[in-house]
Order: sequence, then structure tokens, then C-alpha cells
Amino acid sequence: MSRIGKMPIAIPAGVEIKVDDNNIVTVKGPKGELKQQIDPDIKLEVEDGELNVTRPTDQKRHRAMHGLYRSLVNNMVEGVSTGFTKEMELVGVGYRASNTGNLLELSLGYSHPVMFYIPDEIKLETVSEKGKNPIIKLFSTDKQLLGQIAAKIRAFRKPEPYKGKGIRFVGEEIRRKAGKAAAK
Repeated sequence: MSRIGKMPIAIPAGVEIKVDDNNIVTVKGPKGELKQQIDPDIKLEVEDGELNVTRPTDQKRHRAMHGLYRSLVNNMVEGVSTGFTKEMELVGVGYRASNTGNLLELSLGYSHPVMFYIPDEIKLETVSEKGKNPIIKLFSTDKQLLGQIAAKIRAFRKPEPYKGKGIRFVGEEIRRKAGKAAAK
């Protein structure tokens, strides 16, 4: 029994959902438009301002697809209505972040700056205040793309467990390890 798949999706005002013959779901809203191909067995029905996702049988494959596509469509509805945000901070001496348009330039203690181009679907903002760690803010309607880009940025310098230096998400807890014990 898919508990997630059975939950109806509330459609906010200003959001429009269309399903065409090729099972491509199009969600339009104030923040943009998203498209997603769904499995032909899964059916979407709009009634009374709610979207219901149904499956034909209780096969294991249908049960798996039921919850998956309900979550994907829900993320699309949430993305075009409110949008998603990820904030990352750079912890380390001399670590800096700056951007020109969608080109992110990072100084992470390497002998060269790291240049990374952010796709046009994502808005980028860098904040550098004196005495605080630099912060990278990413905004998008597509939750999947946003998470993927944030993971790629984090992979340039993952937080290490001894000093905690690296790129981490704001509010993320890093498991710290003790250093070497002093020899007697």
C-alpha cells in the first residue's frame, strides 16, 4: 500500500496541470513551467482542485511507480508555485565565492580558482560578509536539478571531519573526529 501515492495533491491558485496523449505532464505556474514523462500505467485525475494519482494493480512495479510519480508531480507543483532554495556555506581560511551571471568562481585552497557554470534554470547569488563564512544561494523551480547542482558544488571540497573545512549546506551537522593523541 503506497501511503504517499494515495495522498491527493492540492493545486494552488494560478497553477495549471495538463496531461497529453504521450503521458507527459505539464505544470504551469507563476514561477515557470515544468514537464515530466510518466509511466503509461499511472493515471492522473484532476477534480475539485486536487490531483489524484492512481495505479491499475497492486504489482510491485505499479506500487513503486505510484509513490514515485506522485512525489515528482507534487515537487513540480510546489516548484512552479513557491520554488526551492538551497544555501551552502564555505568554511575555511581564504575560501571565497563570487559570481558573474551564472558563472560561479570558487577559491577553495587549491592552486587555481574553480570555475563552474550554473544552468540557466537556476538563479545564483553569493553573499560575502566580513567576519562570516561566504554563502552560495541557489534558487530554482526544479528540485531535482537544484539538488544535483548543489551536490556537484559540494563535491569540489567536501567537509572534512577533523577541522570541518569545506563546502557544506547551511545547518548541516558534520561529524567531527578527535585528532592525534599526544605521545607520552
